[in-house]
Amino acid sequence: MRTWPALLLALMVAAVVAALPAATALDGDPGGGPGGGPGGSSPPSPPADTPVPAVGRTWPVGLRPSVIRGWEPPATTYGRGHRGVDLTAAPGAPVRAVAPGRISFAGRVAGRGVVSVELNGTGDPPLRTTYEPVRATAKKGAEVAAGEVIGVLEPTGSHCPASCLHWGLRRGDAYLDPLSLLPPWLLGRGPSRLLPVIGVPEPEVRAVP
Repeated sequence: MRTWPALLLALMVAAVVAALPAATALDGDPGGGPGGGPGGSSPPSPPADTPVPAVGRTWPVGLRPSVIRGWEPPATTYGRGHRGVDLTAAPGAPVRAVAPGRISFAGRVAGRGVVSVELNGTGDPPLRTTYEPVRATAKKGAEVAAGEVIGVLEPTGSHCPASCLHWGLRRGDAYLDPLSLLPPWLLGRGPSRLLPVIGVPEPEVRAVP
């Protein structure tokens, strides 16, 4: 039989645990797999101004796929959010490395095919892109070039209403926006345009004798 002090302590612990935010299932990188910790606890999201070099040279699927759902960093470290982007793609579509790197994981996590690529020259720890649900065609440890096929999109395992590729980006345990890897011309923002200079006189044109 519990004494009153022990019972009171148990009630206080239960109240504290209930007040903690619930950890959500990983969006964009399954826990216990490619870089995730055992048990699948969600890594924190970084500050919004975390710099990401635009090293991407291609979309992971298609030429310019539609973004079904973008990156939505959670308001709190372990809050709900969308830790990656969902891109339209048909089952069987080739999935490509967006930048050169090394395959750090190629296998199945919680029934889903997952491929992760550590990107070359992106610091320590390096940036790591993750793609799912993907049946890997490249093996762990293989060096891949930008645009090289690393797998094919599986018909099942997607959390989208229709078929899609979930593309994630991490540095260490912090999630980042994968679209920040791509330069503006790949994102469809158009090329840079020169604006007219106002207030500067035009150079004098002299006739050639």
